[in-house]
Amino acid sequence: MAAPSKATVLLKAVKKITVQFCPFESNVRSTREFLALVGSEKARATNMNCEVIPVVKHDKSEPVIDVTYVDGERLVMKGERLTCSEMLSAFQSRCKEKDPQTKAGAKK
Repeated sequence: MAAPSKATVLLKAVKKITVQFCPFESNVRSTREFLALVGSEKARATNMNCEVIPVVKHDKSEPVIDVTYVDGERLVMKGERLTCSEMLSAFQSRCKEKDPQTKAGAKK
């Protein structure tokens, strides 16, 4: 896996993650790695109400990750030209901005 295995994925501020890809395309590796990280038991334990929905298609569509946060904001990442590390970094930075505990710790 290209993504760092020590990365802790926090889903506290996330309502739903939809990961859509065609498994027969050559450009889906990073998207599948991202799905494995956010779908792991350790990540899911940080927010049991977060839905992780894999959508497997066979229409040669590009891989897309659609994240919906609890405040209604969305983050859409097209995984065709992004690495798993880049997607995880963008996802985590947005999650940290929205996490109330992180905000409270920064104010102290």
